[in-house]
Amino acid sequence: MRDFHLPGRSAVFADNGAVATSHPLAAQVAIETLKSGGNAMDAAIAGGILLGICEPQMTGIGGDCFVLFSPAGRDDILAMNGSGCAPAALNAQLLRDQGHSTVPLRDVSAVTIPGAVDAFCQLSADWGKLGIDRILAPSIHYAKTGVPVAPRVAADWTGLIGDLHETAHPYFTNNGKAPRIGDRHAHPKLADVLTEIAKQGRDGFYRGKVAEDMVNSLRALGGVHTLDDFDRQIAFYTTPIKGSYHGFDLVEHPPNGQGATALLMANILSHFDMASMEPFGALRTHIEAEAAKLAYDARNRFIADNDHGIVQERMLAPETAKTLADLIKMDSVITDVIGTTEAVHKDTVYITVVDQDRMSVSLIYSIFHGFGSGIASRDFGVLFQNRGAGFNLIPGHRNELQGGARPMHTIIPAMLSKNGAPVMPFGVMGGQYQPNGHIRLISNMLEYGMSVQSAIDAPRAFAEAGMLKIERGYSAQVVQELADIGHKITQDVPPIGGAQAIYMHDTGVLEAGSDPRKDGCALGY
Repeated sequence: MRDFHLPGRSAVFADNGAVATSHPLAAQVAIETLKSGGNAMDAAIAGGILLGICEPQMTGIGGDCFVLFSPAGRDDILAMNGSGCAPAALNAQLLRDQGHSTVPLRDVSAVTIPGAVDAFCQLSADWGKLGIDRILAPSIHYAKTGVPVAPRVAADWTGLIGDLHETAHPYFTNNGKAPRIGDRHAHPKLADVLTEIAKQGRDGFYRGKVAEDMVNSLRALGGVHTLDDFDRQIAFYTTPIKGSYHGFDLVEHPPNGQGATALLMANILSHFDMASMEPFGALRTHIEAEAAKLAYDARNRFIADNDHGIVQERMLAPETAKTLADLIKMDSVITDVIGTTEAVHKDTVYITVVDQDRMSVSLIYSIFHGFGSGIASRDFGVLFQNRGAGFNLIPGHRNELQGGARPMHTIIPAMLSKNGAPVMPFGVMGGQYQPNGHIRLISNMLEYGMSVQSAIDAPRAFAEAGMLKIERGYSAQVVQELADIGHKITQDVPPIGGAQAIYMHDTGVLEAGSDPRKDGCALGY
């Protein structure tokens, strides 16, 4: 139990339904959707799309999503891949011929076809109760009337204002400046787009005047996108991957997402007695950092759209984890892990919902970097993702940019299950950090006995780009001990990630936690 003398937050306990996400308004809309007769899928989509208005720097309908969900009355977990493809006419050689060694981040060549809208429409039709028109109604309302800008959103917006292309200025600036805390952000043209989707389903976005605006806007900037590229974009159901962890199964999304990275990290750490280490001590942090380096290097080598089973055969093979674990030394740092050039960043939203029938949904939704490509369509202001920067330009690499292919994705939803039944849908926003964040969260709970909210609140560290990033929640002594081992330390970093989770107790009670690193909350009824 937390010390009530100190700042903090309690988890939310509820019987009928619960939601956890990164903005209070989206959480409220999700709960209202449940109360009005919708199920967890309806609520997750309604809250998720609204996040694109509340947190436009993080997500929007110009982006992608991945979803894990378990239908009511069933123990199986299903997966939806809502990630988009590169335009058919684009390939790595075209960019290499232009002198690029990586896909440029804020450029039309990084814009892949948005995949989330088709996924939302399919999931609504197949698993929802209310219909896409009712699900979109709250977002249409708030896009017209506006949403007061929350503190974390305002901070992000200020830091990213220079990355917005002039096409985005009419929709995402106040006369060229970032909005301040409490300023109202509205996007009436987006309400028009959502209204088209509410009337026509996916065709309201991938065909007709909205699609024409998006294609014309991209081509005017040198893009090779076509109406056929948009019309061909179809989300698809797929089979989750999983691995065991302390008597539970960790269920992840398969490639082209990076969920296998979390499973490999779990397998590597299983070779160490983590529970014997201090939860926020130097040794646990060191071992976790080294495991992350090795798992992420494997990710960069193997995860791509054209998986063909190699992830299961190589990344998740027990001998792979054992070989990598043997490379970790207690008193020294690995410095020669080779990464490739896929861009990574930390701008994503996540929502999880469990309803009274115990349908559970784990949904993650992103435009990749802050404000994505920074480019918006001229007439409707659809902000385009830059997920194409997740490709690389290395000839012959599995994740080399190819027309019609999907890039390696950093966003991954997750669930814990036991004996086949879902126990906890959860996610950790934070781009590259996400697999490490999944392991950090569940190890806090399963290794160290922390509650959901305590596990989310706990300080984090992350080894990235040759540095060990450490939040200020660590003690000065531990930071020095890590430096003494050989880690290059920085604490001049933003908060690392942002987690949301709902634990389903055997009693039927739902326990929902939300990360204080974001503006959001958990709610239940």
